Amino acid sequence: MTEILRFDTRAEFQRQLRAVLERAQVSLELFDPDFSLFVLGEADVDAILRHFLRGSGTLRLAMHDPRHIERNWPRFLRLLREHGHRIECRVTNRGIRQLTDSFCIADGVHLVRRFHSDHLRGEAAFDAPQETEVPRGRFAAIWEESQPGLHATVTGL
Repeated sequence: MTEILRFDTRAEFQRQLRAVLERAQVSLELFDPDFSLFVLGEADVDAILRHFLRGSGTLRLAMHDPRHIERNWPRFLRLLREHGHRIECRVTNRGIRQLTDSFCIADGVHLVRRFHSDHLRGEAAFDAPQETEVPRGRFAAIWEESQPGLHATVTGL
């Protein structure tokens, strides 16, 4: 049964993000300009992602700027080093740097999104493939307009 929950605080966004991550079995697709509000380096999220990647999961992140993750989420960089065969990160081309939405899609059926990355207002949708349709299309277009980026080490090795 489809469930849609609205939120407007950082804590609620991060709670809904964790709920979407926990439900992922096969694929996670995330887009945010810099992932500064995503809790990718927190211990519990690291455990969720490790469990997901040990299964058959694949994780794809697209962003405008990887510096926040590089500076603040060493756990995520370690995860990238250890599971690089299941994680791909891309950085957008200049032509689409004006995009300001933010979302995470799990298995094409679960979604958490903020309508604008500068604000906390958004929604989470569970068991709702119809709600993920537009964000999935956006992610595919963003992915096509992006280049490999965010490597596990400074040299990209």
